[in-house]
Amino acid sequence: MTSEGEQWLDREAGPVVRPYALIKGRTRPPRAAPGLIDIVIATGETEDDAFGLGPEHRRLLSLCRRPIAVAELASDTDLPLGVVRVMLGDLRQRGLIMVAGPAQQDPVEETVLRSVLDGLRAL
Repeated sequence: MTSEGEQWLDREAGPVVRPYALIKGRTRPPRAAPGLIDIVIATGETEDDAFGLGPEHRRLLSLCRRPIAVAELASDTDLPLGVVRVMLGDLRQRGLIMVAGPAQQDPVEETVLRSVLDGLRAL
C-alpha cells in the first residue's frame, strides 16, 4: 500500500501498460513477420474493418496512410520493433495493410561508375 502523499507512478517510470501487454505477450505475428526495411501501406479499407482495434493499432494504421518502413513505424510510435511487427501482423491479417519489400533501385552500370571515377581523378 502507498501512503497518501506517495505516488505509485511518476513521469520517468514510463507507460502504465508495458508494450508486450499490448500484444498479449505474443512474440510472433500471425503470419510472416515484416522485415525491418519492408514498406507498409494502408489498403484504404473502411473504419468498420478496424473495429475492435486498440489505440496503438489505430495509430499504426494512421501512420500507414503513406508508404512507410517498419523501422520508421517503430521509431515514430516509440514501441519496440518486435511489438510493432506483431501489431502489423494483426493489421495485415485483417486486410488493413499491405507489406512490400524494400524499394528496389536500378543497378548502376559499371561504365557510369567508371566515368564518374575518371572525372573525379581528372579534378
